[in-house]
Amino acid sequence: MNKIPRRQFIRNSLLATAAFKAWPLFAQSSVKSRIIGANDDIRCAVVGFNGRGKNHIEAFGAMKGVRLVALCDVDSAVLGKELQKVTDGGAKVEGYTDIRKLLENKDIDAVTFATPHHWHALGAIWAAQAGKDVYVEKPASHNVWEGRKMVEAARKYNRIIQVGAQCRSSLGLQEAIAWLREGHLGKIIRARGLCYKRRESIGKTTGPQPVPETVNYDLWCGPAPLDPPRRNSKKNGTIHYDWHWFWEYGNGDLGNQGIHQMDIARWVLGEPEISPRVISIGGRLSYEDDGITPNTQIVFHDYKTAPLIFEVRGLPAGSNSTRMDEYHGASIGVVVDCEDGSIVIPSYTKAIVYDKEGKEIKTYEEGGNHFENFMQAVRSRKSTDLHADILEGHTSAALVHTGNISYRLGKPLSPEAIRDATKGDSDLAESLGRMEEHLGANKVDLHQTPLMLGAVLKMNPKTERFTNNRKANQLLTREYRNPFAVPEKV
Repeated sequence: MNKIPRRQFIRNSLLATAAFKAWPLFAQSSVKSRIIGANDDIRCAVVGFNGRGKNHIEAFGAMKGVRLVALCDVDSAVLGKELQKVTDGGAKVEGYTDIRKLLENKDIDAVTFATPHHWHALGAIWAAQAGKDVYVEKPASHNVWEGRKMVEAARKYNRIIQVGAQCRSSLGLQEAIAWLREGHLGKIIRARGLCYKRRESIGKTTGPQPVPETVNYDLWCGPAPLDPPRRNSKKNGTIHYDWHWFWEYGNGDLGNQGIHQMDIARWVLGEPEISPRVISIGGRLSYEDDGITPNTQIVFHDYKTAPLIFEVRGLPAGSNSTRMDEYHGASIGVVVDCEDGSIVIPSYTKAIVYDKEGKEIKTYEEGGNHFENFMQAVRSRKSTDLHADILEGHTSAALVHTGNISYRLGKPLSPEAIRDATKGDSDLAESLGRMEEHLGANKVDLHQTPLMLGAVLKMNPKTERFTNNRKANQLLTREYRNPFAVPEKV
């Protein structure tokens, strides 16, 4: 496999941006949006569809009163394949590689994003500035600072921005959480989110990897550094999916799958802001590969209502097992312990209520259509009609980011030292004990490959800044690469 010298790689890639150095100054001009009538079609574009974006195309392409008019992807092979599908179905759709060109199209009312995380905020903000409404996949942002900028852009330009937290549109979960908040199970003791999802090693490379010829890598990197890929999973290739396990682009499984359950747990607690105190413990254990983010992690958010505890496990139940661990019957879900019982939410739409003796007493299970909820709000022009407005999405994503910041500022310690550091909090100590048992079942020697004990971070939820911690505050944002910088003033 041919390797690309870094200097030559960067020089070649930069040629693609030269024509757009002054963009997106159009966004600062006065942009008037089309007034959509009750009988008008909402003209929709989808950006990024090598994964979840395919669901966007299918949903909006089949939705009454919505017309799919444009597709955009930086991979010409992916773009061509999806364009062929929709045109074969009779739709008239324009194709774009560069989102900036798409946003210049005044015949587009709404844009949906299923790009890698590092593009979510900039794409949504540019779209809002261009007078488009936005549906952006979870997590809303790649870091805390840019998430707040998304909220500011939505309010300044009067744009509807829905985050892809589809659990919020489940009628079953809406009813279950409302019932819980009425006090039927007494005081909430703790809310625990679970992401026990198998994640295999992505392998180890010997150096930078070549970019597929069909990918405009300068656009793919966007706000992130223009560094050659350093991953080569046989399953996912050098570009797609495994970006989740690198801080430059993703947020680990905490922000990949886990954001759904993090959002539900905060929803249950009714907490409207970022937690005032957070600590994380974890590591990337059992294999050595190019991935950076932890495959095993605990995040403890110290809310006043009750603690929000999150657990990530990418390893199976044991070294000779293919199944995943479960906690109260759930591998991916939320468990809420209360004075007089508990609720287990094992899926996006189902909630099971148990009494103090563990007897099932009630079940809620009814779905909803998150895409349709977005379009309803586009017509009403009321962000309050959204089930997952950008402010909700930003706050839940921020819990992911602050948890990861604690982890990234941590240091490896012996099991004994970590146990000693956590013994003052029974909930955290209990989670740590079960984590150690899980790792032991996977034959992980924590003296040889120790866990990271994250920094204990205190935050002012109003300012969304950490208290007296410069390094932590630096990680609330990132260095952006021009011309792909999230603006200070949206």
